[in-house]
Amino acid sequence: MKEGDRFDGTGRQGSVHYQRALAEAELMKVQRPSLQSIVRPEDQEWEDSPQGRLKHLINDHMGTTEYALDMYIQVIEPGEHSGKHRHFSEEVIYVLEGEGYDLHWDPSFTVDVDYTWSWADEPKKLEWKADDFIWIPPYVNHQHFAGPNGRVRFITATARFIKALGFDGLEQIESV
Repeated sequence: MKEGDRFDGTGRQGSVHYQRALAEAELMKVQRPSLQSIVRPEDQEWEDSPQGRLKHLINDHMGTTEYALDMYIQVIEPGEHSGKHRHFSEEVIYVLEGEGYDLHWDPSFTVDVDYTWSWADEPKKLEWKADDFIWIPPYVNHQHFAGPNGRVRFITATARFIKALGFDGLEQIESV
């Protein structure tokens, strides 16, 4: 077989993938002006979830111009805790109010024919308070705890593009 023959005439005909991409790009141009650039407090939805009480600031279901981040405020009452979960995206948190701590179970994995994941038996304890910034690495099992003296509120953000790449990996390990 000659080099040029490898790409001539093989494969199925009739694809319209590129045409579809062009049409989607045009549709986005039409839709973009109707998407929200500001999300007012009355449009931010509360949810009692397996992770706890969340106020969604921005996510991919809210019709906004933001395509990269999911953000919410979480509220934890004194002495209470969030659910325990993990996800492939790293997470950043800014503590607005209160004090408490996180427990983090770091992952490790081995690669053979398949990936084999395991997590530390004993968690790391990270204490925090208002105005602290917390970084949670990808796929770390983690849980947030409010101290006994007041409620906790924090803003959390994760990168949505990890999910778009097919690596969401969101798993709820324990619910509230």
